Amino acid sequence: MEERLQKVLANAGVASRRKCEELITAGKVMVNGEVVSELGVKADPTKDIITVSGKAIKKEAKVYIMFNKPKGVITSVSDPQGRSVVTDYLKEIKERLYPVGRLDYDSEGLLLMTNDGDLAHKLMHPSHHVPKTYHATVERVPHGNALEKLQNGIKLEDGVTAPAEVEYHDIDPEKKFATISITIHEGRNRQVRRMFDAIHHPVTRLKRISFGGLVLGNLQRGKNRRLTAEEVSKLMESVAEVAIVPGTATAETAED
Repeated sequence: MEERLQKVLANAGVASRRKCEELITAGKVMVNGEVVSELGVKADPTKDIITVSGKAIKKEAKVYIMFNKPKGVITSVSDPQGRSVVTDYLKEIKERLYPVGRLDYDSEGLLLMTNDGDLAHKLMHPSHHVPKTYHATVERVPHGNALEKLQNGIKLEDGVTAPAEVEYHDIDPEKKFATISITIHEGRNRQVRRMFDAIHHPVTRLKRISFGGLVLGNLQRGKNRRLTAEEVSKLMESVAEVAIVPGTATAETAED
């Protein structure tokens, strides 16, 4: 797939995107034997021969990783405050990976990591309504009519939520807490927590157990594994039917 040349170079590890733009305007980049000195040119790194100062860039293989993010880890590739980030747990993987969407600092569970920018963008775009399922442990036990409000859509400060799939997963015998399984198809900022706040049952623990057909299963906290070819195919199929119109809204960055 064709992408802007500076992005292709940055993804190949040549330099930062801004530095790659400088290399292009300086006439140091060639595509299929021709010098490219203007920004905006696109290239396909899987088909085109791209060189920088006479050296061919490496063609990075697409990598898809399921990671079980622990609580207290930042969903980012770096943190100016020096806190633990998700890529700290993926140092054995040579390719540069980026998280698809986010789990906030206090949340845990399934996080998809990849260097496939096109698939990541489609999975995060609201037009595809990618399902995300969480186990939310909340204070006390919500009555059935409270859960019905979540199922039907509940008013938050940024609008009414889309209908959710909600059911009891576990209930404390002393009724001090309950774990609710909730599936949403949106990606608003801290959405699940705000939904339960709205019915007066604050979340004390939040774990994502599935995303777009992927299931966390028994993958241990802090561990990762590569997706199977079948899992990657299913992800691609799930976002293949809806075409994204340039300029349309994108999903929020923090999904829970």
